[in-house]
Amino acid sequence: QVQVVESGGGLVQAGDSLSLTCTASGQSLDDYAVGWFRQAPGKEREGIACVTWSGKVTYYADSVKGRFTISRDKAKNIVYLDMNILKPEDTAMYYCAAADGAVTSAILSDEYNYWGQGTQVTVSS
Repeated sequence: QVQVVESGGGLVQAGDSLSLTCTASGQSLDDYAVGWFRQAPGKEREGIACVTWSGKVTYYADSVKGRFTISRDKAKNIVYLDMNILKPEDTAMYYCAAADGAVTSAILSDEYNYWGQGTQVTVSS
């Protein structure tokens, strides 16, 4: 069973950039699609980006499209989420998740099997 771990969260100002990383222990991420989700206090969890196992296909939520980029480095067993032009409304706990089946452009939580503990991103105005 793959154990997913996120890192890279922190406190930044509006307009800044931040990069999150997702790694795995116990097993390679190579065979999994990987998604990034976020959940702000009092709000539902939102799927914001995902990359297929091949790394050739990516999907984004409208809320982050054009500002966030997901990518994977199979040699390093890492999936990145590069976040630019951050806004206060991006403040949330960010989660990485791996899926051992097919994923869709809707980036639905139910499609993902293995979840990390989350990393907090706070954007001040």
